[in-house]
Amino acid sequence: MISDDPEQFKGLVQGSLRRQVTAVNYLAREGLNFWDYGNAFLLEAGRAGADVYKNSSKGTFTYPSYVQDIMGDVFSLGFGPFRWVCTSGKAADLNLTDQIAADVIDEFLKTELPSATAEQYKDNHKWILEADQHELVVGSQARILYADQAGRSAIAVAINKAVAEKKLSAPVVISRDHHDVSGTDSPFRETSNIYDGSAFTADMAVQNCIGDSFRGATWVALHNGGGVGWGEVINGGFGLLLDGSEDAERRAKSMLNWDVNNGISRRSWAGNKFAIETIKRAMVSEPKLVVTLPNPVAADII
Repeated sequence: MISDDPEQFKGLVQGSLRRQVTAVNYLAREGLNFWDYGNAFLLEAGRAGADVYKNSSKGTFTYPSYVQDIMGDVFSLGFGPFRWVCTSGKAADLNLTDQIAADVIDEFLKTELPSATAEQYKDNHKWILEADQHELVVGSQARILYADQAGRSAIAVAINKAVAEKKLSAPVVISRDHHDVSGTDSPFRETSNIYDGSAFTADMAVQNCIGDSFRGATWVALHNGGGVGWGEVINGGFGLLLDGSEDAERRAKSMLNWDVNNGISRRSWAGNKFAIETIKRAMVSEPKLVVTLPNPVAADII
């Protein structure tokens, strides 16, 4: 039907969206807590004529995206899905990287941290200690761990050292999901909680990708459509090989500093209190990092 009668197919899809929204609205009135994961459900439902708008002229929805409801503050603290892949393909190497990451987090938890940051570290410490028992590996020996800039850099350095010392049998590639602090511009998901008018620009993802390339990424990617739909999102990504060399350590520190703090800066300019606190701490940690801080203006003055 998609090829033979695309208009009929589109009409059936839109009819299904309207029926789903009718059900969601009914359940929400009965107390259901609903949010959009960010895969453009509300956007496409609105285009189909469903009753999803709080203000149709402004394009604001009755329900929040889950970034607005949950993840936006996590991203503003600098935490997001950091990834690594053991190129050896050996489970033993992955298990060792899990322990390395847990040990790094242990050390951070011994320091003085803002309560919101400490909570993230505690949750992710529990996750990485238990990751293997959940048997999530289905192909490459790879792991995802939510971590902030300091955590990612420290884990990368520790893994690189383990490669150099032959504790790991082969290099490790670090990366992240595009659904992260600064890798994606998407007004319906990753940047849906940025309310300064810039949510519909793609500056952050592009700067993230190109900045990573300058700072030592092994490869970078800039692509369109991931998770939300073509034309609705721009994603920037990277991969960085940790081969045990001093150069790999240098590049990891430099690149990860930019990769995360680029997004925290953007979120601070939009007024997120966690992002403002986090970027201030980042500038203390790295004196070469200088970020213009926002100057709040009272609503009655605006």
